[in-house]
Amino acid sequence: MSQPRIIVATGNAHKTDEIAAALARAGMQIEVVSAKAVGGMPEVEENADTFAGNARLKAEALRDKVLAQGLDGAANWVLADDSGLEVEALDGAPGIYSARYAGPDATDADNNAKLLNALAGKPPHERGARFTCTLVLLGDGVDETFAGHCPGQILEVPSGDAGFGYDPLFAPDGYEETFAQLGGAVKDRISHRAHACQLLGQWLSASEA
Repeated sequence: MSQPRIIVATGNAHKTDEIAAALARAGMQIEVVSAKAVGGMPEVEENADTFAGNARLKAEALRDKVLAQGLDGAANWVLADDSGLEVEALDGAPGIYSARYAGPDATDADNNAKLLNALAGKPPHERGARFTCTLVLLGDGVDETFAGHCPGQILEVPSGDAGFGYDPLFAPDGYEETFAQLGGAVKDRISHRAHACQLLGQWLSASEA
C-alpha cells in the first residue's frame, strides 16, 4: 500500500526535519510535516510518568485534531516523541523532567548546573547516562511504539557550543567529544532519536511490503 503522510506532533521545524532525514536514511521516501500543517499542536498536559506515556498523550491529542478536521485517517498518520536524559547514578533522573529539571522556567544552563551539582565528586565510572527517545505512531489500525537510546557519559565541565540542552555535558560512547562538539551531522546519525527513527523506518518498510 502507499504510505500516508506523517504529521509530527510538534511545531519545531528542526525536529520535523530531523525525523524526515532519519527516515530517509532508513530508506523511506515519505512525506513528513509538522503539526503546523493542521493548524498547530493542541495544548497537552504531559503528566504521564514515562516517555512513552507522554508521547502517547501528544499523539492522541494531535490524532483527535486531525480527525476532527475531517482528514482521512488512513492518509494522515501522527507521530509524537518524548525524550530526555537518564543518569544511572541519579536513578534515571532527570528523565521525563529533563527540560524542567531545575524548575518550570529553567534554562539549559540552569539544568546543566543542577546536573553537575548532583554529580559533584562522582568519578567517571559513576557518570554513565543515556539519552532516550520514544516515538508513538497512530493511524487507522496503527498503534506502534519505538524506543531509541544513545549511551554515554556526563563530563565534569561543559564543552562545545553547538546543540542544546545537555549536549555540552554528554559524550556518547565511542567519542571523547560531547554532542555540542561533534555537531549536528554526527548527532543526527547516532542520537537516540536517530535510533528510534531507524526502528520506525524498518517498520514502515515492512508494512509497505
